[in-house]
Amino acid sequence: MKYWQPKYETMAPEELRDLQFKRLKRTVSQVYNNVPSSKDRFDQLGIGPDDVKSLDSLQKLPMTIKKDLRDTYPFGLFAVPKKDIVRIHASSGTGGKPTVVGYTTNDIDTWSNIMARNLVMAGVRDDDVFQNSVNYGLFTGGLGYHYGIEKLGAMTVPSGTGNTARQLEMMVDYGVTAIHCTPSYALYLAETAEQMDMLDKLSLKTGCFGGEPWSSNTRRQLEDALNISAYDSYGLSEMMGPGVAFECEEQDGLHVWGDHFFVEVLDENGEQVSEGEKGELVLTSLTKEALPLIRYRTGDITRLLESECGCGRTTPRISRVLGRADDMLIVRGINIFPSQIENVIADISEITDQFQVVLDRSQNKLDEITVRVELEDDAFTGELQDLSAVRKHVENELKSILNIRTNVELVEKGSIPRTSGKSQRIIDRRNGL
Repeated sequence: MKYWQPKYETMAPEELRDLQFKRLKRTVSQVYNNVPSSKDRFDQLGIGPDDVKSLDSLQKLPMTIKKDLRDTYPFGLFAVPKKDIVRIHASSGTGGKPTVVGYTTNDIDTWSNIMARNLVMAGVRDDDVFQNSVNYGLFTGGLGYHYGIEKLGAMTVPSGTGNTARQLEMMVDYGVTAIHCTPSYALYLAETAEQMDMLDKLSLKTGCFGGEPWSSNTRRQLEDALNISAYDSYGLSEMMGPGVAFECEEQDGLHVWGDHFFVEVLDENGEQVSEGEKGELVLTSLTKEALPLIRYRTGDITRLLESECGCGRTTPRISRVLGRADDMLIVRGINIFPSQIENVIADISEITDQFQVVLDRSQNKLDEITVRVELEDDAFTGELQDLSAVRKHVENELKSILNIRTNVELVEKGSIPRTSGKSQRIIDRRNGL
């Protein structure tokens, strides 16, 4: 297999560190000499490329945040001339100006190779038929996967999003064996296929999912419903796009390609956490030409997994993303993360993994939190007292974790909207939103 690359995937730790150091020095020089705003920040700290004498020197370097990209919108952090940019992608800009990322020809080739490596690791082969059911365009997920699938040599079905019935028809007609979409949309595909009596006509074997947090319980549901192996993927446009990290067939943490990205998981004081402890994922790109970012604060919360994986790969590993640092909700002075709610409902058999959090403000100006959850089909007995018991059970479990009284609304399975993009978990109406 061309994209099984043991030279990098099973590299000895010291050999990897030597390679990372070499590439870090090059990246720092590239940023310092070609990005004026970054040079100013380095100069303010009295640091230059010559001060990078080991990987430990990285801790002295300034961090980069999303605001830095927005403040230099659109191309201010590019480290190559505009004529060398062959493609741009951009965020939606819901938090202000969009973040724009650029790619050279080499960047596109690197990205394609990384994605092909990821897909092989997840068991995809060149005789697979791969349906890419995500948005194409400025969103990185579509073309990022597309180029990787083609690089691997599998048949690509660029279905995009929408028209779920047609998506399922293509899966049956073309003999699709692998799919990429958000986990919430995959659940909707499974539900629709069941309603259309098409589940037994599917040829799916592999599902690659990302774009939103999802739980082990969701994995079990997807694997059971679609008869697949479900793999988590992680990426962000600021680093490259999808493919920064990916699960192998062990499904035990995500491998981060250390030859392309340097990984830090930091606590609130900026210190590296120990194995198993959660913190914010901070990444440094080591091979990106157009937009090399140093110590980029992703805002994603994860755990560092240092032990060697059962697959034999020696790359750094992280847990699935546990939530966002900026997803924290403050309700009556208490900090709440949506991931806490997800973990609670994942362990309750009477309800599905689908949920929405609705925040309101009562007439007496107190915050009210309601969690809408879907009742499993076999949990509905028709007895109101049974429904009341389920609701009370969910409320008690949430209160024990969140330390706040939570209203629970039970709704019919399928009531919470599924989309081909990221699901809307939070509806905050406290300020008339």
